[in-house]
Amino acid sequence: MERQQLVPEIDNHTTKLIVGSIALFLAVLTNVFSQSGALPSISASYWDPGYWSRNIFVGCLFAIGAFLLSYNGHSPVQMVLSKIAAVASICVAMFPCSCGIPEREIIAGIHYTAAAVMFAILAVFCYFFYLRAKSKETDKALLRARIYGLCGLIILLGMALMVADKLLGGALSARFERLTFFAEALALVAFGVAWLTASRKLPIITTNEDRLPMFPAS
Repeated sequence: MERQQLVPEIDNHTTKLIVGSIALFLAVLTNVFSQSGALPSISASYWDPGYWSRNIFVGCLFAIGAFLLSYNGHSPVQMVLSKIAAVASICVAMFPCSCGIPEREIIAGIHYTAAAVMFAILAVFCYFFYLRAKSKETDKALLRARIYGLCGLIILLGMALMVADKLLGGALSARFERLTFFAEALALVAFGVAWLTASRKLPIITTNEDRLPMFPAS
């Protein structure tokens, strides 16, 4: 008789932990391994001559996309949105930005559109996490709700900065060096913090009853 399985083959909490960790460190890793100096944007790592930064960028986005494909959330709407975000993440990697040289784009606008869709959906997921945590009404659940709300606002802020710079013809990035990099990094860190929080594996913000083991036994 087959031994009863105690944990699911795909654990959505472990998925959140991994996705959150990747998002949290993506900006730092691409910048540290850049061979061309400080990156003007995280997406510019695709064109870095040393390849390390590009490989990290593409690999991490594919990993995020793969994990989002496996994540179904808690409703049909969340399931569909996670799949769209997964495809958007992969498109960000597959269709590199122009980064100041229009000839580099395979299909004009795909990179920026996919990035906007991905970040927008991630902000929406922060709202879903917020509602779910708030409904529990415990002190630590309410703390998590505030974290989700703040992370969602930070993602929207990062998006707003990039959109405003685009609409102003790069006036903001001309005035504030590496604006795009820091706006992208801000949104990614907020995304990472939100999903790490949602993993229910972190102390302080999770009660002993709600906290899940870092490596669940099979």
